Order: sequence, then C-alpha cells, then structure tokens
Amino acid sequence: MIKNNSIYTSLCVLFSVLIVMGNLIYQKFVFLPVLPFYTFELSVGALIYPLTFLLTDLITEFYGKGKASFCIKMGVCINILVACLIISLDQLEATPWSKVDTATFHRVFGSYSVAFIGSILACYVAQLIDVNLYLWIRKLTKERWLWVRNNGSTAVSLFIDTTIVITFMTLFQILPFNRMGSLIMDSYLFKFSFSLCSTPLFYLCVKIIKSLQSKEEINYDFA
Repeated sequence: MIKNNSIYTSLCVLFSVLIVMGNLIYQKFVFLPVLPFYTFELSVGALIYPLTFLLTDLITEFYGKGKASFCIKMGVCINILVACLIISLDQLEATPWSKVDTATFHRVFGSYSVAFIGSILACYVAQLIDVNLYLWIRKLTKERWLWVRNNGSTAVSLFIDTTIVITFMTLFQILPFNRMGSLIMDSYLFKFSFSLCSTPLFYLCVKIIKSLQSKEEINYDFA
C-alpha cells in the first residue's frame, strides 16, 4: 500500500494537462515526414495524445482500476470546465486595439465546443477500454511481459479513440469528408508507432516509480 499519493497526483495532473492541450491545438493539421517512404497527415494534437495512454497504463499498473478511472473522470471534468470558459470568453467582443480580434479568436476557438464533445466522448470510452484491456492482459499473462499489456491495450484503444474523434468532427463538417479515411489511418498509424517506440520510456517510468515508491515508504516509516 502506498502511503503517499504524490506520484499518483503528479500522473493525474500530467494526464489532464495533455488532454486539455491536445483539445486546444487539434485544429492545426500538418504533414510529418518522419519516415523516408511515407509522410503522415495528422493533427498536432496527435503528437502528444499517445502519452495519455502511457500515463493511464502506469496508473493502472501501480494503483489499479479505481484510481485510473478516477483520473480519467477528473480529466473529463477539467476539460468540461475549460470548454465552458472558452465558449463564454468567445462571446465577448475584443477591443479595437486588441492584437487578437473577435473574428480571429472565434476562428481558432469557435469550433472547440463540437470538437470538445467528440474528444471527450472518445477519450472517456477509449481510456476506460484501455484500463480494462490492460488488466485483462495482465491477468491473462500472469503479470508477465509488461510490454505486451502496455502495447496490446493501447493498440485497441487508440484505434477506437481516433475513429470516434475524426468521424465526429467530419460529421459536423470541421474536417472534409473525403479526408476522413486517410486522417483516421494516418493518425492511428502515427499514434501506435509512437506508442511502440515509447515502450522503453514506459519501462523507465515503471522503474522510476518503483524507486520513488520505496523512498516514500521509507520516509513515511521515519516520519
């Protein structure tokens, strides 16, 4: 039993920050020539989003389903608060001397409410599926092969998340319909490739957390 929740709190805060940031920057799409034979076309939000699954996998590994679910729900609540603030602020008129006028602000954040709904729906569903799949694979493999449960659960949940988000934004005409298939494919392939490449990072984080847990328990015993 972990006496000090500072590690868990830090992971939850980082998770929420990444979720909010991903929603704020999603509207910018870029070409990413990370491979010599293929160029990805995806939202800049997809560049950081796979890290959220790494974080929930870490929380699930060390703190269990309940704590992971709470972290996901907290991230959703923070996103709702941010969305309400942005929608409210978008209604205010800019001053004549403001460097960002009303039209520019609305152009950047005006579609946030629609994207927010799709993103939150996808995040909540996919992250909960990831947590349950992670625990199922861990039980199936008798807690061996950390990389299998990390990448296996993420592979499925990332596809669900990507499909929901892009389909939702296409239906509301934020994204062109003729780009939907390619955007889903590019976004998913990049996210999953990123997840595979971050496997050593996952192992490193597990090692660091175990070390920090030991120090916290020692400090607690001497407190």
